[in-house]
Amino acid sequence: MTPQPAPFRSFGRRATLKEMHITPMNPKANPPTVSASQSHSRLLAHLMALMVSAIWATTFVCSKELLAYYSPAQVMFMRFVIAYFVLWLLRPRPLPWQGRGELTFLLLGILGGTLYFFTENTALKHTFAANVSIIVAMAPILTSILAHFFTRDEKLHTTVWIGFAVAMSGVVLVVLNGALVLKLSPVGDLLAFLAAASWACYSVLIKRLSGRVDSTLLARRVILYGAVTSVPLLAARGELSIDFTPLAQPKPLFCILFLAVLGSAVCFAVWNVVIDRLGVVHANNYIYLQPFITIVASHFLLGEPMSWTAIVGALLIIGGVIISGRKKWPR
Repeated sequence: MTPQPAPFRSFGRRATLKEMHITPMNPKANPPTVSASQSHSRLLAHLMALMVSAIWATTFVCSKELLAYYSPAQVMFMRFVIAYFVLWLLRPRPLPWQGRGELTFLLLGILGGTLYFFTENTALKHTFAANVSIIVAMAPILTSILAHFFTRDEKLHTTVWIGFAVAMSGVVLVVLNGALVLKLSPVGDLLAFLAAASWACYSVLIKRLSGRVDSTLLARRVILYGAVTSVPLLAARGELSIDFTPLAQPKPLFCILFLAVLGSAVCFAVWNVVIDRLGVVHANNYIYLQPFITIVASHFLLGEPMSWTAIVGALLIIGGVIISGRKKWPR
């Protein structure tokens, strides 16, 4: 006769799973499933990130057109002011005063607005556009490093570094576009790096507010502080007097509206949603695509040349983005 297990007593010690004849669950054998709604939400976020990257890449073409009439600081100020009122039309609801939280909004306006755009545009005056494009494209890896230390759920993985190496090699090929000319210019290159670092800090900081504050209201407050903090910059450079006569022409008017409505108002609000759904690291990986999109836009809109080197670089960039999006390297 097979001996029966002793009955479990409620005192003394707690029964083990084996004593209660319960097989422990293996989490690897039963991984958590992702619902269809979550998959759809992430897919939509990826499409929104691609759309924002395409628009931001095209803004370089519009900025180049406007810089024939205005200084970089003037373009930035007009862009923010128009975007602020557009966002009021899109969401005519006030955001209550946040007390100390306003300091966070102010910092976001400086990092993602005034400092970023001013350093990037000023860098173009001191170094080659190729240098600026390559250095600013380092923003995703800088974001990943900051997110590793200042967020709980976005840590550095080996795939991030591999994806960075692949994508950056593609960025170099795209930016050089068949012309192997790359020279160092300490002042301009340092300003470009400051722009990349500024955007990385902005991205990590905005993540703390994404999902907690309405994306449109958040973008509007940040853009407001971007406009406000650009006024002292205009005053210091003697550029407060802005001539609006060029905007009577269709092309400059289209360019400033494109920068303000799409490049700032819509994209800043949508980008907050993307960061909330994908995370700051995966969202910023799409920045790698911007140099190639800029080359394509310049080719069709400005007639600038595009070589096979740029196309190969684009494939490397896409591969780098895909690799960076993986948490583990496939075995």
